[in-house]
Amino acid sequence: MLLPKGMTVKTMRERLPPARALLSVFSRARFWFLVFLSAMVIILYRGFSSSASNMQKFYCFGPAASPLEISQNENARWHAHHQTPVLFNHHKPIEINSSNIEMIDLNPIKSTKDAVSNKERILLLTPLRDASQHLFKYFELVAQLTYPHDLIDLAFLVSDSTDDTLAMLAKELDRVQNKPDPKLGGPFRSVKIIQKDFGVHESNDVQTRHSFEFQGPRRKAMGRARNYLLYSTLQPEHSWVYWRDVDIEESSKDILQHFVKHDKDILTPNIWFHRYENGRDIEGKFDYNSWQESPEGLKLAASLSKDTVLAEGYKEYNTKRKYLVKMGDWRNDKDKEVPLDGIGGVNVLVKADVHRSGVNFPAYPFENQAETEGFAKMAKRAGYEVIGLPNYIVWHVDTDEKKGNLGNRPAY
Repeated sequence: MLLPKGMTVKTMRERLPPARALLSVFSRARFWFLVFLSAMVIILYRGFSSSASNMQKFYCFGPAASPLEISQNENARWHAHHQTPVLFNHHKPIEINSSNIEMIDLNPIKSTKDAVSNKERILLLTPLRDASQHLFKYFELVAQLTYPHDLIDLAFLVSDSTDDTLAMLAKELDRVQNKPDPKLGGPFRSVKIIQKDFGVHESNDVQTRHSFEFQGPRRKAMGRARNYLLYSTLQPEHSWVYWRDVDIEESSKDILQHFVKHDKDILTPNIWFHRYENGRDIEGKFDYNSWQESPEGLKLAASLSKDTVLAEGYKEYNTKRKYLVKMGDWRNDKDKEVPLDGIGGVNVLVKADVHRSGVNFPAYPFENQAETEGFAKMAKRAGYEVIGLPNYIVWHVDTDEKKGNLGNRPAY
């Protein structure tokens, strides 16, 4: 054992601190604080060293070594999580900044049974001719509709009128739009008035309007009027088209909600009228244009010239078709549905895409039918459903039909 010169083992032991002194040092808090502090310095130093190494890896976009020095395993681990994107025939997006170019996307426009919650827009269309006497009642009923008015667009076509239809229409629209009853639904989203004359000069009284001889020319002219009104007002935002005649006397306030709930391509209710005789309402049957085809009707149409309009509901053409007006009763289930082959135009709800697909109101004989009956025939040919509600009644004004039109078929 080598010791310093002049030192012995005994002198060395005498110079060592006693065990009690060492125990006193290790039990002091200051000692352990210094130990903790030293450990933290070492940990931080190693952490900074590791971060620098990782940073080097980041900036090198790979392991911190030359590609010639890394192993195959390191190379595989690196490329397992790194893929370089490759773009073939890349084109920048086309951006058009022009005020006269517009894109319309019809894909989101749907017609569903949840029309109110989906905020589906409805276009309400009414053709008018010499209708001034009906307009006050018309707007009284329309203003009561409970379908949200901000989702309804109104549109009218005024044609070949000799009375004050246009002035009365403007007056009533001013009242409904600018002075609406606060208890009702408020003003409608928009209103359009279309003027177009078709050269119809015949009287609009009941005897002339509903005479058999006038039916062909009348239905053709009405078909043109409906088409002009439709194509002048249908917008991309519309989900439904609601055709409503001006001379309705009574209808339900929630008629639109009731109709859309059926979710049908084309839907029409039953059309009756009130007439009181001897203190009793006879509940007259009005619309013989809504019907189911019959073998006799098909045979009769086949025997006629293709240029002939088969006017339904007249004794001259006994088709033996089954009429919607004779099927139902307002006391029974209002949701009952029946298929139809022809419809009238008093009250019809149509999915807008039916019209967009080219199904309109022929102003010419289509399968020997014109206007609304031709519309139904065309829709059926295109694969759309035409449905009637025999027990859901909309009440028309009593027009006191020309006697003898129906032959032995009573109107009630």
